Order: sequence, then C-alpha cells, then structure tokens
Amino acid sequence: ALTSTAVKKGGLSTGDIGALYKYKNATIDVKVDTASTIATTLTLHEVLPSTKAIASFKVPDYNSSKLEVQYFHHHATFTSRVALNQSPAVDLSATIGTPTIAFGAEAAYETTSGSFTKYTAGISVTKPDSSASIVLGDKGNTIRASYVHHVDLLKKSAVVGEITRRFSTNENTFTVGGLYAVDPLTVVKTKLNNHGKLGALLQHELIPKSVLTISGEIDTKALEKTP
Repeated sequence: ALTSTAVKKGGLSTGDIGALYKYKNATIDVKVDTASTIATTLTLHEVLPSTKAIASFKVPDYNSSKLEVQYFHHHATFTSRVALNQSPAVDLSATIGTPTIAFGAEAAYETTSGSFTKYTAGISVTKPDSSASIVLGDKGNTIRASYVHHVDLLKKSAVVGEITRRFSTNENTFTVGGLYAVDPLTVVKTKLNNHGKLGALLQHELIPKSVLTISGEIDTKALEKTP
C-alpha cells in the first residue's frame, strides 16, 4: 500500500510519502517526509504465541530508535519498550484480571541514572451498572479514586464522582459530573470541582468514525476571566 499526506499551515507546507508491505507475519512501514527523514517500522506478529515485536528507527535521527515487545492474553497483557541509544530508557506495563476486576501497573526506568522516572499502579472493578477505580500515580505522589454509576439500563445517562489527593501539597480535589446521551449520536457531559472549575462538553458523531467535539471550562470563582 502507498500513502501520501500534505499539510499547509500559514506559509509552511509539509508532507510525507509512505509505503506499507505485508508478508506472512511481518509488516514493514516506511515513510519519507519533506525534512528528509526516513522512518521505518518493522512489526513481527506471533513471534511467540500471542506475542508481537515492533522495531522502529529514523534516519538520520538514530536516537529515536526503539524496540517493543507486546504480549496479549485473555486475562493478562504485558508490554516492554527499550530505546536503542547510548542512554536507553526502559518502559514496562502489565495488566492482569477478569471482566469484573483488573490490576495494572507501569514503570519507566532510566538506565543512565539508575532510577525510576515513572511508576503507576491501579485497580478497577466493573459491574453491569457501575465501575470504580483507584490509581496511584506521579511516583506515589497522587492517588485518585473514581466512581461511575449508570442511571438507566440503556446507559444513556450516568453520574460520576472523583477524589484526587496530592500528597506533596496536601491538596484534595473533589469532582462531580454527569453524562447524558441525547440520541445515539450525541452526548452531553458536565463536571464541577471544589475549586470552582465548571466544564461542559458536547460531542456529536457526524458520520461513522468522525466525531465533532465542542468543550469549554469556566472558573466560577473568577467570572471576569475569559472562559
């Protein structure tokens, strides 16, 4: 397959030409842009059962090269990504669970400094009419608990509550919100937190897989400011 794109913004024009080739369990994707950058992605499917390997690199920017391995199972997933440069960073993520309850974690390790730059862990519980989750993020600095409850059986409307605690500043944020499906193509959402931030969103599916979203937010404690 051959593809091409072009973008013009102001007086600047950019574009690229791409080629995609598939053979058995391998896929090669090559793109050349107007900046003379060649990006290549090689994907190997079923290297091992339920496993996919992805290698990508750019010329002449070799520092952006990386290797990724993904494993997907009915009740577990695992991905690992390593940068192919002089100071490689390693990203790991894993999820295990069932349609009712799931546990997940991710971490980023910098080999040069020998330290973790990111680690996050969470748990979620899903029921037919509700779902809840607790996520510990920002390297243990933030914990967030959220709950969603569908008011009707068709899930056209729902109420949402969320509590976020930032330990470094001892700051708590409480947010409540709601969702209502006007019709199968149109959704309205609103939210308000204890700091006075009020937000609203209108989303409409114009044609299949094409969505128009209009959203805005105002500070109810500073109405003189432009939304």
